[in-house]
Amino acid sequence: MANGGHVAHPRVAVIGAGISGLTTGKMLADRGIDYTCFESSDRIGGNWAFGNPNGHSSAYRSLHIDTSKYRLSFRDFPMPEHYPDFPHHTDIKRYLDDYAEHFGLLRNIEFGNAVRHARRLPEGGWEIESANATERFDMLVVGNGHHWDPRLPDFPGEFTGAAFHSHSYIDPYTPLDLRDMRVLIVGIGNSAADIAVEVSSRSLGTEVWLSTRSGSWIVPKYLAGVPGDRYYRTVPYVPLTWQRKFAQIFTPVLAGKPEKYGLPTPNHKFFEAHPTQSVELPLRLGSGDIVAKPNVTRLDGKTVHFEDGSHHDFDVIIYCTGYNITFPFFDPEFISAPDNRIDLYKRMFAPGIDDLVFVGFAQPYPTLFPFVECQARLVAAFAAGEYALPSADRMRRVITADHQKFNGHMVARARHTQQVDYFVYERDIRKRELPAGKRRARARVRSGS
Repeated sequence: MANGGHVAHPRVAVIGAGISGLTTGKMLADRGIDYTCFESSDRIGGNWAFGNPNGHSSAYRSLHIDTSKYRLSFRDFPMPEHYPDFPHHTDIKRYLDDYAEHFGLLRNIEFGNAVRHARRLPEGGWEIESANATERFDMLVVGNGHHWDPRLPDFPGEFTGAAFHSHSYIDPYTPLDLRDMRVLIVGIGNSAADIAVEVSSRSLGTEVWLSTRSGSWIVPKYLAGVPGDRYYRTVPYVPLTWQRKFAQIFTPVLAGKPEKYGLPTPNHKFFEAHPTQSVELPLRLGSGDIVAKPNVTRLDGKTVHFEDGSHHDFDVIIYCTGYNITFPFFDPEFISAPDNRIDLYKRMFAPGIDDLVFVGFAQPYPTLFPFVECQARLVAAFAAGEYALPSADRMRRVITADHQKFNGHMVARARHTQQVDYFVYERDIRKRELPAGKRRARARVRSGS
């Protein structure tokens, strides 16, 4: 609120102490802005807190992140040099613990205090009902993550064997001992590839099949001995369509065509869907340890029928079919994300609600970590009065244009509704949006609005 050229900082509520909440808290603290972070668990880390008692971690015991440490690091807190190229989830958790300790973030986090309901007040501001109390805040930042509410397919028929989502998978013995079982993995994202590889070890005596609806381009983690994502960086001087075409020409040469090792031919070009990163999946397919199949058409007891007309009996189905974007603390008629679509200006602001910010609700390539750090900087500038939003109409027009730029070429799937190129996004925020927002903020101060 402007007052004689000065800005009174708002009191901010932050939901979630995962990477979105932590980076937001750090940036707010840098500006001296009072905030409270509400965390339902007894620890930080969200998805990266293996065995998180709030049930919001989808990490499995063997999980290594698919992004290299070189792309993963926060700008103001580099990942340790001694970390491996692709850190284990315990390394990521330790990194986040060190980040929180280094910047003194724990004192602002209320652990075990989940937000039950968030209500926007008629005059602006928020009434936050948590497990411990009901409080009022001037601004709300939502960072509760989008990899904790499992999404399941609706196949015709009924499967009478065991079935569970990858969110529940820990290892080949938990939540179910998979030894000597016939296992069907549904999906072909990174989790599906990791789990299929792990449970197909011949030492377990399993038969493993992998079913995919649309196929996928499998990209290696290393190219010429260097983490492959170090070669990836979009540039501002060449249209994105040209850069995608270049990648589409050379990817089959570098990574090979998926059908060469038994996968169905993808129904899309490279970068029209999120690629799958795996070193071992092509080897397991080529070694006969995993059998690839197209989409499931029907379930009949323990028999699963596929689009190619074949069928097979299974003991277990593991659904690696993604997650819903869910806000359990909002009334559904206020804000929700049907089919995982939520229209936000710069993936952060809902037009017409100028005291609400979302952080981390995107699927950025190559990684989420520096993406949320970029968003957190904008949040802090906004809370400090150094950044102002454009009109709601302008925001809606930009949302439409940005959706076409980042998603217009993608396969129409729920997992691609929030796809974004990090390098393009970060450059836009740093070079265009923040300077433009500062000009708007100064103009409003001068006009007294």
